[in-house]
Amino acid sequence: MTFLRRRPARPAPPPPRPEGRPPPELPAQLLRRLEFQVVRRLDGVLFGDYRGLFYGPSLDLAEVREYQPGDEVRRIDWNVTARSGRLHVRQYQEERELTTWLLVDTSASMAFGTRRSSKRDVAREFAGVAALIVTRHGDRLGALTFGPGAGVATPGRGRAQALAVLALLSRPAPASPRAGDAPTLEAALSSAGRVMRRRSLVFVVSDFLEDVPGSGSGWTGALGRLAQRHDVVAVRISDPAERALPDVGGLRVRDPETGEELWLDTSDPQVRAAHARLVAQRDRDLRRALRAARVDLLDLSTERDPVGPLLRFTAVRRGQRP
Repeated sequence: MTFLRRRPARPAPPPPRPEGRPPPELPAQLLRRLEFQVVRRLDGVLFGDYRGLFYGPSLDLAEVREYQPGDEVRRIDWNVTARSGRLHVRQYQEERELTTWLLVDTSASMAFGTRRSSKRDVAREFAGVAALIVTRHGDRLGALTFGPGAGVATPGRGRAQALAVLALLSRPAPASPRAGDAPTLEAALSSAGRVMRRRSLVFVVSDFLEDVPGSGSGWTGALGRLAQRHDVVAVRISDPAERALPDVGGLRVRDPETGEELWLDTSDPQVRAAHARLVAQRDRDLRRALRAARVDLLDLSTERDPVGPLLRFTAVRRGQRP
C-alpha cells in the first residue's frame, strides 16, 4: 500500500479517444461553443458584471471618486463624503486595467477522466471561459503551462489572444518526455512570480495531486509568495473516480506520472475506507495550505459543466469584497 500513501489511487487512464467522447475541439470551435453554452448563461445571471465573477477583495484600492449613477451603494466612502459634502465611492485598481494570467497544469494526470470529459478538457473549457470574459472587456490575458511541452503566451488583448491561449493549451504532449524535464507546480509558480511585472489576477488550474508540503516550503511556499503580490485563485479539477473507489473487484491502478502500477481489491471495504480517508486528508491539507496563502478555491469536475461552480464561486467572492 506504499502507492496509496503517496497519492489517491485511480483507475488507469482511458484510451485517448474512448467510445462516445469526441476528439478535442479546435480553439475556434471551443470558443464558439463556450460563448453559446456557458458565457451567455453567465451573462443572464450576472447581467454583464464580469468583474464580479472573478475579482476578489485583495486588489489594491486605487482612488476615491465622486458617485455616479449605477455605482454600488456599499462602495460609498462615508468619511470622504462627510468631509466633502458630496457622495464619493471607492474605486479599485482592477477598474482601470488588469492583466489575467492562466497557469495551467498539462501533466499526465490531467489526461484522466471517466465522465463527460478529461481533466485536461475541463481545464481548456475554464481557460476558454476566462479568455472570453477577460478579453471582450479589453483586459490583457496571458498563459503559462507546466508539464510536458510547457510554454508561455505573453499577455495580449482581443479574440486573437484568446485563440492563442487555447492553442497553447491544445499542444500535444511530447511522445516520450524525459523524467524531470517537465516543470513542476513549484517551478511554475516561482517562474510566474518572475514573469509577472505588475499586479495581476492569477488562476492556477491543476488537479493539485502533488503532495502538500509544510507551510512555507515547496509549492505552497511559492504559492504564498505569489499571492503576496497578486490576486490568486486555485482552480482544482477532479474526477469522481479519484475521490471514491468503485466496488468492482480487482482493479489495476497506475500513477500516470511515474508509471507505477498495482492491483487493488476494491471489493474489500477496508481498502475503500482507507482510500476515502486518504482523499479526505489530502483535501484538508490542500484547503489548509490555500487558506494560509490567502488563496480562494474554485472546484470543477469532469462530470458537469462549469456554470454552477462559477456562480457559487462568484457569490463567495462578492461576499468577501468591501
